[in-house]
Amino acid sequence: MSAKQLETERKFDGTAALPPLELPGVAKVVPAGPQDLDAVYYDTPDLDLLSRQVTLRRRTGGGDAGWHLKLPTGTDSREEIHAPLEAGAPDRPPAALAARVAVFLRGEALVPVARLRTHRRRRHLLDRRGKALAELAEDRVEARILGPVPVRAPEHPAPDGDRTGSISWTEVEVELAGGDAELLDRVEQALTAAGLERADHPSKLARALRDAPRPDRRRAPLRTGTPGGLVTGRIRELVDDLLALDPSVRLDEPDSVHRMRVTARRLRSTLKAHRRLFDRRRTDALAAEIRWLGRSLGNARDQEVLGEHLVTALDALDSLPDRLRGGPARGEVSAHYARAYRQAWEQVVRDLGSVRYHRLLNELESFAADPPLTARADRKKPRKRLSRTLRHEQRRTLDRLDAALGLDSGPERDAALHSARKAAKRARYAAEAARPTAPERARKFEKRMKRLQRVLGGHQDTVVARQALLDHPGPGEDHAFTSGVLYAAQQRDAEQAERRLPALRRRVSGPRLARLT
Repeated sequence: MSAKQLETERKFDGTAALPPLELPGVAKVVPAGPQDLDAVYYDTPDLDLLSRQVTLRRRTGGGDAGWHLKLPTGTDSREEIHAPLEAGAPDRPPAALAARVAVFLRGEALVPVARLRTHRRRRHLLDRRGKALAELAEDRVEARILGPVPVRAPEHPAPDGDRTGSISWTEVEVELAGGDAELLDRVEQALTAAGLERADHPSKLARALRDAPRPDRRRAPLRTGTPGGLVTGRIRELVDDLLALDPSVRLDEPDSVHRMRVTARRLRSTLKAHRRLFDRRRTDALAAEIRWLGRSLGNARDQEVLGEHLVTALDALDSLPDRLRGGPARGEVSAHYARAYRQAWEQVVRDLGSVRYHRLLNELESFAADPPLTARADRKKPRKRLSRTLRHEQRRTLDRLDAALGLDSGPERDAALHSARKAAKRARYAAEAARPTAPERARKFEKRMKRLQRVLGGHQDTVVARQALLDHPGPGEDHAFTSGVLYAAQQRDAEQAERRLPALRRRVSGPRLARLT
């Protein structure tokens, strides 16, 4: 079992005496018992976690002994995920925490990198009702750097050869309990007035390993006012979203496969639609690998969608007797697609652990940090450049839709309508990068393409459902009959979707829709 909480704190360096902290809203400052904390921190030898301001430790002592994973969420805040000591081996974190950092490790092993012993003296800041607003801690820290991490010059060489050095320091930490950011500001003003300085390290581990080399995660500044800057900003958002969703997929959290698949599609569509702003060799190679990832996620998501679609369609068949509409038939459909989803999800997890996926993530981060922009990307008047892109995507969608509507009913027409759906989706995602420069016009374009995409998506769902009913009608005459009725209902739904397409086509046509200026 693990628990989450949001931790908001600020750290200060110095040895000045602490002021009395007589602050507005603080009725009393009460001393609390001292604590002795002993924590071993885990990372890769290259400090891949620390380079992202992520820390993973196993700590004893204090009121929250156990495994702690901290993930940055803002300037002063971090999400802390806690697991009890017995959840993992002494030198190996519990599976739930390991799954949450795997996206950063990319095949590298976790090893102990530092051991920090802290003697903590505490004070609680209370309001007039006795409610805790914040905790102020004076920490005397002794840190030993462990074997695999190189440091330039240890202040105090360790007596044994398995350690690279040890250091010690004093710091003050203020963590909110029931207080707010204004209280943090007031405490900071009091502490700095007393001679303390705001610390330049986000964590004790960062302070201990400040001289150790680590990967450089800095990103090149965005080129504001240019098409390249706008699209790069959107790509960075999507790469960050993809990384954030990885742990949820590994842990099979609800809707996580769907959200990661959509993010992969958005990212690929953005690269493809705006490819003229970048070196095509890089974007084409990236798009191909993102497509591989999307297909892996899609294999699982399609089973999930198909099961839900067929159960919903079965529930809607009011003309069928209850014994055919519910009971065994419904249960068998749910169970069949639950098993199929589980098998596909297990393959997704294997793919997320592959060297191919790790290389994709490395390349995505490299691309987002410093993209290979072309001369077009630096031109001013981004609305004009992005309008051309939207117009191109609009024409591409209309051409595919017209080609599909010109075909007779059958598998070829179904495939062509599915191709038109993918074009509408790419056009919609292409407009997302244009929101900062023309919010209303970009959203109008997105909204209309989304409507077309959804109707085409509903049509594709019926195509997949009909094929599944042919492939797996179920055992016995009752199941075969029910499958036949469902097949006919799906056929009617497909015909209804197709009747809506001419009107939707008119809504997404015309050059004005793609104009951002």
